[in-house]
Amino acid sequence: MTRKTVRIAMNGVTGRMGYRQHLVRSLLAIREQGGLDLGDGTVLWPEPVLVGRRDHALKALAERHGLDHWSTDVDAVLADDSIDIYFDAQVTAAREEAIKKAIAAGKHIYTEKPTATGLAGALELARLADAAGVKHGVVQDKIFLPGLLKLKRLIDGGFFGKILSVRGEFGYWVFEGDWQSAQRPSWNYRAEDGGGIVVDMFPHWEYVLHELFGAVRTVQAHVTTHIPTRWDEHGKPYDATADDAAYGIFQLEGGAVAQINSSWAVRVNRDELVEFQVDGTEGSAVAGLRRCRAQHRSATPKPVWNPDIPLTESFRDQWQEVPDNEEFDNGFKAQWELFLRHVALDAPWHWDLLAGARGVQLAELGLKSSAEGRRLDVPELSL
Repeated sequence: MTRKTVRIAMNGVTGRMGYRQHLVRSLLAIREQGGLDLGDGTVLWPEPVLVGRRDHALKALAERHGLDHWSTDVDAVLADDSIDIYFDAQVTAAREEAIKKAIAAGKHIYTEKPTATGLAGALELARLADAAGVKHGVVQDKIFLPGLLKLKRLIDGGFFGKILSVRGEFGYWVFEGDWQSAQRPSWNYRAEDGGGIVVDMFPHWEYVLHELFGAVRTVQAHVTTHIPTRWDEHGKPYDATADDAAYGIFQLEGGAVAQINSSWAVRVNRDELVEFQVDGTEGSAVAGLRRCRAQHRSATPKPVWNPDIPLTESFRDQWQEVPDNEEFDNGFKAQWELFLRHVALDAPWHWDLLAGARGVQLAELGLKSSAEGRRLDVPELSL
């Protein structure tokens, strides 16, 4: 076996997502398994170069994981010809300009979403990357989760017949920060810093719907801020200027309707933090992050509405667990491996910056729909 090193500048790796999912559970996990076998006698060895603003934090991470390279000088890292890939997990407001610099430096691009703060900027990134001839990808992790992979298996097998509707519930209670610390950083609740649940979650819903059920053709949303005051990391109160809940209805190509509620001000009364129920003429399924349960037409009960007598059956017990039938890897790691194969072998890949722009478009239209109180068409994007 020949080992080939690919050096990856990881910007924003001191943040929760950049550190846990992308560094530890993806690239370091690939190294722990001996690298990525490309199938041609070559093993690809990812070499992270940690990038951020706080030297002491980067140094501590590097020492913890036995890494040799970190820097607070993004421009110097991008000027290094040995760097092959630029990865961005910064706050959204800083992402667009950093990716532009990386494209200009000829680096392949892999980035978290949203890719930009507006559609115009997201499309510009896609155009610039195509013009520069660099490979580019956007993290779309949820379609690689076990629950949704099982759901995709049902779809591909024709289990549902004609799909009629999709209902999604996402969210949990994020503490305000006064009497218990918040589970999310305070910038998430300040619009001026790029926060808001619509810009965070609608890009996810776009690719989940697009990949599994069909392109989103219309959106109608109601967006609100349920908790107007929160407390930051230093215990100081601040005005929550960004939305913390969004209720959306999406008409999909082919006629199915999706309704997805997203909220950081909801207490969980479901099996997982996100669940999608899919109903079709031949069967239904409920998928979460890991589990997927199904009910076929032939096993569907025949309930009768009668509020005067107590229920004698448990509806949940009438659903069948969809088996794993395979071992599922971490979703972030699985997509990283596909992107690395794309860079090294030009393997098929379609989760590019244009796909990322669709997510930014849906978020932008969702906010506009709520502000104007009407349903909006979602035009097809092209470069």
